[in-house]
Amino acid sequence: MTTLTQLPADYVQNPHEVHDMLRAEGPVQEVHMPRGLKVWLVTRYDEAKIALTDSRVSKNILEGGHLMVTHASDAAERREIEPTLAVHMLNMDPPHHTRLRKLVTKAFTARRIELLRPRVQEIAAELIAKLNDGDEVDLLEAFAFPLPITVICELLGIPIDNRDDFREWSNQLLSFGTPEQVQSAATSMAGFLYQHVMAIAEAEPNDTFFSALVHADDSGDRLNTEELVSMAFLLLVAGHETTVNLIGNAVLSLLNNPDQLQILRERPELIPASTEEFLRLEGPVNVATFRFTKEPLDLGGVTVPAGEILMVSLVAANRDPAKYENPDQLDVTRSAQGHVAFGHGIHFCLGAPLARLEFDVALTQLLARFPNLQLAAEPETLVWRDSTLIRGLHTLPVRLA
Repeated sequence: MTTLTQLPADYVQNPHEVHDMLRAEGPVQEVHMPRGLKVWLVTRYDEAKIALTDSRVSKNILEGGHLMVTHASDAAERREIEPTLAVHMLNMDPPHHTRLRKLVTKAFTARRIELLRPRVQEIAAELIAKLNDGDEVDLLEAFAFPLPITVICELLGIPIDNRDDFREWSNQLLSFGTPEQVQSAATSMAGFLYQHVMAIAEAEPNDTFFSALVHADDSGDRLNTEELVSMAFLLLVAGHETTVNLIGNAVLSLLNNPDQLQILRERPELIPASTEEFLRLEGPVNVATFRFTKEPLDLGGVTVPAGEILMVSLVAANRDPAKYENPDQLDVTRSAQGHVAFGHGIHFCLGAPLARLEFDVALTQLLARFPNLQLAAEPETLVWRDSTLIRGLHTLPVRLA
């Protein structure tokens, strides 16, 4: 095993090269992240699945959050956790996680999400109708962002005119802003969502998703106000970030692989199944959310001590050549089942059916209307967001045709 490794400052611009080097040396390494945080980073597929499910690994951020301070190299890396936004399912272990997930999971079954298809198709069509042949646009701004944010705002009963605020707050919370920027975004987001939750709670229950969640009663159990605010935060941020970046990354992959784009143009019925390959190749989440070891954990012959931050690169696991042949190659006809882009185990992404539906609708309509769209910038000039969590572009300039 190598000595402690410092990930390069430009890691987010090309994480795959770094992952390849780390994976070749072993399943997990002790590294310093670009801003100095010391973690154990998992890059192989088999060990990633273990790290995502082993009971010796905890996601309880209230119990382990102090490790973010202990293992930070300087004050710039140290972040105070906004408690109002922290008590959601992703930051909990059973039995608390089990309770919260049970209360919300009924709304996200594949069957219930499929009922949203006509509305998602309608929103996508409205967005595409505003675009014209010959236009040069940022596809994220014009299409990939407004589609999922509109859907999730409607599900949560949030006025759509707030969506630009949400995008800014989300970007600050998920990227390497200053502590002041992060705190300001967290305070603004928490304040808005608290007011929204209170308004829904005081209104008469109706059959909309979030009203049902606010008034949910499962054998006498219901979410308290803090839990509702955190749940709304999780659903709002995860509910649009995943799809925005899945669409953007997939379109970029297709424009960089015209032979694969040609296949989907000629056989659009392959788009739903190809979703899994886009998730595998360049998924919207690079390093999964916070975990720490409660006890020593063996991963492929390497022992991670107790009390360590354990980071799992989903992107790296999905490009493990031991799992997928030619893993860096886009193959829209590949069976990419088994990828971990949505996680694995009890924390598997609750919104996966919604993200898949939105992506299917988005790519189908985009390629039907603009089959000859092109990249309107040199690939090397594209900039990836400054986040180890989110794998997504700042902008995706395209020429529509």
